Amino acid sequence: MISLPIDLVLPDLREALADRHEVILEAPPGAGKTTRVPLALLNEPWLGDQKIIMLEPRRLAARAAAERLASELGEKVGETVGYRIRLESKVGPRTQIEVVTEGILARRLQDDPALDGVGVVIFDEYHLRNLDSDLALALCVSARELLRDEPPLKLLLMSATLEGARLSKVLNDAPVVTSKGRMYPVSTVWGSPYQPGERIDARVTDTCLAAINEQLGSVLVFLPGQAEIRRVPVRLRLLLCRSFHLEGDKSPGAISILVQYFDLCINANVDIEQSARPTENIRNQVGKKIFSSIACCSLGWVFHVLLSRL
Repeated sequence: MISLPIDLVLPDLREALADRHEVILEAPPGAGKTTRVPLALLNEPWLGDQKIIMLEPRRLAARAAAERLASELGEKVGETVGYRIRLESKVGPRTQIEVVTEGILARRLQDDPALDGVGVVIFDEYHLRNLDSDLALALCVSARELLRDEPPLKLLLMSATLEGARLSKVLNDAPVVTSKGRMYPVSTVWGSPYQPGERIDARVTDTCLAAINEQLGSVLVFLPGQAEIRRVPVRLRLLLCRSFHLEGDKSPGAISILVQYFDLCINANVDIEQSARPTENIRNQVGKKIFSSIACCSLGWVFHVLLSRL
């Protein structure tokens, strides 16, 4: 298991949760909040045989997080780690960590306001808060104060950009645990202004070609929706064939284009992650990944992989 920045503050987080019922965790993207924290709490004495519920803002994020957590344990989803999303669930009798979406948690709170059998609710990516997540937090606070005595229901709010001190006052001066994370240099390059009537497909493909020609490494692209994600790769392949005189993906300098949106099979996440790792056989290839805008918050845990050189 590789070392992540969040590992340094896990002892402090365990101590805080042992002493208090509400805790706030601040850590930048890539620190390892989603994949490390639930597993670190599994054997805590205060948890006992209760479950951990982790709230994710998107269905894709919930499934991806459950897959990653299960893989860290060397298991399949549905054993120690499972998930529940709209119209789909994968849990088993031994499941101790359930990754759920906001709607699922809201319905569970309606059916079981006390959340019996749940030791801690983790609000992941709370900086993406909306009405549903705020309602869920309010109901969880009410459940702990009015319906739960022993064992108490603990609440953990995790975020990359949260105003911890301000929220701490709302949550009874909850302790704030902070992870510094890793910082990488980022530069912004502005393109030409948008012209009225200009199609997004043409602008995106032209920008991608420029990036491929000017920079080494992979290119990560976010588009508004599935329609654009389907159209852009077609246009991009055509322009690449013209630009580099290639004939399909078998040419030496081929561009690997991978797409991702929710309706694709969840296995595509694994394919994307694995294909983005550098190997000697494809060192000269350039990788291109095209995602929906929802993936901006759904797949943060693989960004560092997607940006690696193929």
